[in-house]
Amino acid sequence: MKKIVILFLLVLSTKGYSQFAKSMFSKDPIINLENWQKQRVYFGYYLGFNSFDFKFDYKNVVNQDIQVKKTTGFNVGVVADLRLQEYINLRFEPGLYYTKRDLYYPNFTSKTDYLREVNSTYIHFPLLLKFSSLRTGNVRPYLVGGMSTTLNLSSNSKSTDDNAEGKFRVKPWTAAYELGFGIDFFTEYFIFSPSIRGMFGVTNELVQDKDPLSPWTSNIDSMKSRALLINFTFH
Repeated sequence: MKKIVILFLLVLSTKGYSQFAKSMFSKDPIINLENWQKQRVYFGYYLGFNSFDFKFDYKNVVNQDIQVKKTTGFNVGVVADLRLQEYINLRFEPGLYYTKRDLYYPNFTSKTDYLREVNSTYIHFPLLLKFSSLRTGNVRPYLVGGMSTTLNLSSNSKSTDDNAEGKFRVKPWTAAYELGFGIDFFTEYFIFSPSIRGMFGVTNELVQDKDPLSPWTSNIDSMKSRALLINFTFH
């Protein structure tokens, strides 16, 4: 019985994919949501994944020793889209992002000293320009870019403890620029828009330890976030 159910689901998914591909890529597809892109304002939501990293600049280039272990986080948010002209839209995409990075300091031997877990819960505020190509059937590729500011709810910036007590501190507000691309797929009832973006921090996030000779922060001149963002947007 279990095998029959699995086979039935596979047939349904294959059939669904076949219908989707036919409506998107056939020679003469039925045009879905033909007047959608003429709307002045429209809204949506997105779900996705992220992978955050840190870019370090050091005061002493000899001791470039901090290693970053990245993990996969998640994104969820809403989209407000303003049509400026036929091929250019202004987009505001506030969202909640969660990620985790592990920092390794190889000069230590004890785990309590060489490992710092940086858990980040971000409220992300990107303001982006979307440059769309000419629509071909039910497919429309686009480029996107702009600036963003981010509030880190777990920055520990106000904590009186620092790395000497095992707490890594970062600044609550940061800024970045973002560049990416995506594709709008016009289905019968909604627009499905997968996209991939790079985010590049422009502000130093590090809060230095109280000890000016701290082995964890004293050699760091700046620390900036970088991220790969993959979102699946529905309008």
